[in-house]
Amino acid sequence: MNLSTAEEESSSSAQEIHIPADINWEMLDKSKFFILGAALFSGVSGALYPAVLMKTRQQVCHHSQGSCIRGAFTLVRHEGLRGLYRGFGTSLMGTIPARALYMTALEVTKSSVGSAAVGLGFTEGKASAAANAVGGLTAAMAAQLVWTPVDVVSQRLMVQGSSGLRCCDYVNGFDAFKKIVRADGVKGLYRGFGISILTYAPSNAVWWASYSVAQRMVWGGVGCYVCKKDGESGNAMKPDSKTVMAVQGVSAAIAGSVSALITMPLDTIKTRLQVLDGEDSNGKRGGQSIGQTGRNLVREGGWTACYRGLGPRCASMSMSATTMITTYEFLKRLSAKNHDGFYSKS
Repeated sequence: MNLSTAEEESSSSAQEIHIPADINWEMLDKSKFFILGAALFSGVSGALYPAVLMKTRQQVCHHSQGSCIRGAFTLVRHEGLRGLYRGFGTSLMGTIPARALYMTALEVTKSSVGSAAVGLGFTEGKASAAANAVGGLTAAMAAQLVWTPVDVVSQRLMVQGSSGLRCCDYVNGFDAFKKIVRADGVKGLYRGFGISILTYAPSNAVWWASYSVAQRMVWGGVGCYVCKKDGESGNAMKPDSKTVMAVQGVSAAIAGSVSALITMPLDTIKTRLQVLDGEDSNGKRGGQSIGQTGRNLVREGGWTACYRGLGPRCASMSMSATTMITTYEFLKRLSAKNHDGFYSKS
């Protein structure tokens, strides 16, 4: 599967553009891929964690707490910088296996679906978009088996100390794990699993498909104007590594912002289900449904309450998408068995 694009004009003035060919699952050195991936994505997670923490605290509060930046400064003033990394150790321990599962499902599915789509007669562009969408959907569903328990524990650690919240006090991630299981059983670790699937599976499908389409649009629109001429071909152009990373980053940021906006209400409800120890209408502890949680949220602050934390979430997802995709593409090139022939002629 290649992401190559070109001006489809028959005139002699039309120029060709050489861009990197996609590296599929069979081309990767798997051990290098997972070891380097764990190190690279741990660093990315650490850089983005404060934005995720502030987004989570805004989503679960029962009233507006002002801007996210003001909240972050208040938190640092009372707890120091470590307050912005509350629950990070727990999150990191779960993120490594979840990310490995995600990447495996993504690459295997993309490779299989892409080849099948081309075999069925789809154009390269449509086959690429379909492969990315199905790959993102499958990867998100697989990774939620690990990510949901990690989210439940780490998010409860994140919101400790927030005013007006009915949450237990936890010493660390292991203590939170024990108390949740003791109170609600193993199913307590999977609180919000259903809505997590409803949130992340379509979001990932939309994100990966949008990323594929956005890349083609960027290459077709402005890519040719910032490319270097290929010395071996009079009218062929070959982008340098900085151009490739810029196009990938811009495409990822666009896809991340769109996904954040579309899935924000579901993410807010999911976070509340996972964090708050509420009671349903019959007084049963922790028994609130998705509908009840949504109604309570709207009752508290109207429909705008569903978008609390939108700023930090958009920022987090855009930065995460940009750093993730550039890191991911870089990781694939580092892990490839053969570093030659990565540029394809469109």
